[in-house]
Amino acid sequence: MPKRTPLYPEHLADGGRMVDFAGWELPLHYGSQLEEHRAVRECAGLFDVSHMTVIDLAGPRARDFLRVLVNNDVDRIGHPGGALYGCLLNPAGGIIDDLIVYRWSEREFRLVTNAATRAKVTEWIRRQGEPWGIVPRVAEDLAMVAVQGPRAREWSGAVLAAGLAEAATALPPFSAVRDGRGQVARTGYTGEDGYEILVPAEAAADLWRRLRQAGAAPCGLAARDSLRLEAGMRLYGADMDETVTPAATGLQWTCDLRAADRPFIGREAVAAEQAEGPRQELAGLTLEDKGVLRAGQTVEVPGLGSGIITSGGYSPVLGRSVAFARLPAGAARIGSGRVTIRDQVKTVRIGTTRFLQQRAEAVQS
Repeated sequence: MPKRTPLYPEHLADGGRMVDFAGWELPLHYGSQLEEHRAVRECAGLFDVSHMTVIDLAGPRARDFLRVLVNNDVDRIGHPGGALYGCLLNPAGGIIDDLIVYRWSEREFRLVTNAATRAKVTEWIRRQGEPWGIVPRVAEDLAMVAVQGPRAREWSGAVLAAGLAEAATALPPFSAVRDGRGQVARTGYTGEDGYEILVPAEAAADLWRRLRQAGAAPCGLAARDSLRLEAGMRLYGADMDETVTPAATGLQWTCDLRAADRPFIGREAVAAEQAEGPRQELAGLTLEDKGVLRAGQTVEVPGLGSGIITSGGYSPVLGRSVAFARLPAGAARIGSGRVTIRDQVKTVRIGTTRFLQQRAEAVQS
C-alpha cells in the first residue's frame, strides 16, 4: 500500500485526485492543473513534497567525503546554510540521482534527494561512507512544504515565527536557515522564487492551513511537472538515470573538475567525455502547430539523425507544447526537427530548455 505524507488528511479533505507516486499516495491535482500552474506563476502555490528524501550526514570527515561523493564541489558553498546542486554518479559517469546539498558546518550537511531513489541512494551513501566513518540518517521525522510564486516569500513571512521570518527574508537564493531539526530554504522546482520549508511531521498540517489562509493555492504533481518543464528543470527517471551522463542531460556544469586533488566518483568518465566531446545533448523543443509532445516520441534532426523526447507537455505560459529531447550533439545549431504525432509529421523548433527565458526574451524584443 502506498505511503502517506503527514498532509494526506488535508489532501483528502480538499478532494484532490490521489495517485501512487514512487510508493507515496499524493495529489495529482486539486481540481484544475491549469489553475494551479497559473497560481504559481502569478501569485503563489503550495506543494506537499514530504515524499522527498532528506538525509543528514555528520562527522569530522563529512566534508571530505562529500567532495568525493558528489560531482559538484561542496567547497563552493561559501557560507553556513549555503546550498549546492549536483549529482551522485557511478564510476561510469551515469547519474544515480540529482540532489541539493546544504552545508551547516565543516562536519554537518543535509542532502535532499528524490523519492523514487530513496532505497538505492541511501544504500549507496551507506556503502561509500563506511571508510569515512559516515552513516546516513534519513530524516523520517520531518515533512516538507514548498511555497512558490511571486508572493510566496511574503505570505510565508506572515505565518513563520517572527525571528525565523526575519532570517528567511534575509536569505540569498539557494541557501537555508535552520530551525531546530527543520529549516527554511530559498530553493524550489518551479522556476519561481519561494521557500521549501522542513518542519516536524506533527507541525505540517498546521503550517499548511496557515499558508492556505494567507492565500497560497494548493497544487498537485501535475502542475509541479508542467512548472518544472517550463523552467527547464530535469526530472530523474525521465530526463536522466544511471545510463545517462551529466553532459547528455545538460548538467555538465555540475561536474567541477578544477581541483585535481578531488577524485569524485565518476570523474575519469566525465573527464574522458569532456575531452572527446559529448555525442548527445538535451535540447528544448517548441511545437509551433497543434498537438502535444510526449515522452518517448522520436525526433528527426536533418543531417544528424534521430533522438527521443524525455519529457513533454503543454506550456500554459507559452500557450503551446514544449519538451526536452536527447538529440545528437549539434542539434541545437540545426534549429529545427520533425516529430510524428498521430501519423502527422510536425515541425519543432530546437533550442534552449529554459522556456521561461525564451518567453521573457520574446516579450522584451
